[in-house]
Parts: sequence; structure tokens; C-alpha cells
Amino acid sequence: MTSIDQIARDDAPRRGRATSRRGREDVSLDSAGVWVVVPCYKVTGHILRVIEKTPAWVDGIVCVDDACPDGSGDFIEANARDPRVTVVRLEKNQGVGGATLAGYAEAVRRGGRILVKVDGDDQMDLGYMGQLVAPILLGEADYAKGNRFTSISHLRAMPSIRVFGNAALSFAAKLSTGYWNIFDPTNGYTAIDSTVAALVMERRVSRRFFFETDLLYHLGALRAVVRDVPIPARYADEVSNLRIGAIVGPFALKHLRNFAQRVLGQYFVRDFNAASLELVFGLFGVLFGLGYAAHYVVTRTPGQVASAGVVMAAALPIILGAQLLLQAMNFDVLNVPSRPIHPYLRTVQRLQREEPQA
Repeated sequence: MTSIDQIARDDAPRRGRATSRRGREDVSLDSAGVWVVVPCYKVTGHILRVIEKTPAWVDGIVCVDDACPDGSGDFIEANARDPRVTVVRLEKNQGVGGATLAGYAEAVRRGGRILVKVDGDDQMDLGYMGQLVAPILLGEADYAKGNRFTSISHLRAMPSIRVFGNAALSFAAKLSTGYWNIFDPTNGYTAIDSTVAALVMERRVSRRFFFETDLLYHLGALRAVVRDVPIPARYADEVSNLRIGAIVGPFALKHLRNFAQRVLGQYFVRDFNAASLELVFGLFGVLFGLGYAAHYVVTRTPGQVASAGVVMAAALPIILGAQLLLQAMNFDVLNVPSRPIHPYLRTVQRLQREEPQA
């Protein structure tokens, strides 16, 4: 079976020319088929404001009651006056990821083409939604996300602990997802093309607080194009359900798992290239040098001084191995997906609908 990344790579030049000729001229938010998905858990004090601020060009709003103890679904149905609102109730709490995926499924079922995920705590400025969906509407990206770190002025309202934590998580996410061109991976203000969302829903994406980062990992496996959009965050009286101390360890393990799976899949299963060789020989050189040095330290006689030859035998493989690993990282940085896959996926969908039935 032909892989999606290979199909997208082969088809991209034709799609790029088509987009440049007509995509930028015919875009319209009113006919874009944008649906908003709002996971709802203990947000009854803010959700009505989120619904009221949703732009008029949005076709529908899916509010997902994630087994909320405050009865978010009933509250929305009783108080929201916007006819675009649809409430989805989950019998068991599935976390922000599970609620978002359930909202995606409902929006796709109702004909949504671009799906925007917004938190229900009114932290996100919905006035930036047009900027968020534009890269997808123009055919330049499959997934767009907010980035709160593009301006110092955007960070003044952010608590210092969040600035530090997001910076650390961003570097870990670059390693584990392969998207070296993005920052602020935990930002929950996102937009995705529905055809790409359909593929993501078939994968085992984390349902809890690791959702946004794990989603990036799976998008990377699909070779989807991700774009950052500068959007400042707002903080007021909302209460976060996230406890930093409780997620540091699990997040680190999940990043390590995704990094190992990504490197293995990207450089040894789906492809084998110069970076694959650099990884193998680089890792071998570093481990050989460290092993040789450790063996000498353990077996030497007390007071014995290492000769220049022994030092070079240990240091040279480590130096060469480190250089090879840096070259492999440089290759990985330049290997970020750059050709969107959703135009191809939409073309396949259209051809399948037009195919005569036997």
C-alpha cells in the first residue's frame, strides 16, 4: 500500500501550482465550513461568553459535556440562545483529548470542513480565529495552532511558571514530534482540516492532558504540515485542572516513547537514508568510547595513569559519534513536513463519490 507521505510527496507539485492559481483568490470564511469544538468540564461560568464571542461565519458549535459534574450540557441547552450550538454528552470522563475527538467526529458528521478547537474557559481570543483557519483555507497547512511566544508583550499576562514550563515542554516536543518549526505545543487553540482529523481519529492519540502534544506526534507520522499562528493568551479567574507536579514524570516518559517510536519509524521502517547511518554509527561511537573508558577505569591498577593512546581511544569515538549525532539532528530539522496532505485527501474523497457504482 502506498504511504500517505509518499502520496503527498508525489502529488505536492501539482497541488502547489493549483493552489497558487485559484486557492488564494477564492477563499471565503462564510463558505469555509468552519465548526468550533468546545470540550466542557467545569466551565459553566465561562462557556456562554465563549459561545457569544464565536464569529458569525462559523457554521456550527459542538459543546462536548465530558461527564461534567456541573452538568455543562444541561446548562448550555438551558441558557445558550445560539441556534448553531449542538451538545454532545459523554457517559464517562475522557479528558480533553477524548472530548475533542468526540467533538471532531460530530462536526465531521454534520459536514464540517475545518474544525477549530477552543477551550471553554474563555482564555482564547476568538477574534483571531480567522487567522487560525487561514493557512488551512489557503491550502498551506493541514493543522494550525496558536503560539503565545511570538512576542514579549504576549507573555506579560502569562504566569512565570507557565512561561518556563512551556519553554521546556516545547523543546521536548520538538524532539518527540519532529516539528522543529513550531513552539508552544500545549496550546489548545487549534484548527485542523476534517480529512486529516478523520485520519487522526483512527489513531491511538492520548486522551488526557498530553493530547495536544501527542496529536502533533501522530500528525508527524502522517507527514501533515503544521503552522504556528501568533495568538496571545488571556488569564483571568479561570481555574486550571492541570497540576504541574503530577504531569512532569508522565510527560517525560511519553516524550521519550514518542521520540523512540518516531526515530525508529521515520528512519528505519518507512525510510533509510543518510541520517539513519549517522544515527547508527554516531550512537555506536559514543557507546564504544564510553564503554572503553569505563572498562579501563575498572581494570586499571591503583595509581596507573592513562597513556595518550588510551585517552584518544576513548575520546575520539565519542567526539566522532557526537558529531554524527549532531548531523543526524540537523537532517531531522530540515526534514519537517512542508507539503500539505489534505488537498490530496479531499481529491480522493471527491473521486470516490463520483466513482460509478458497479
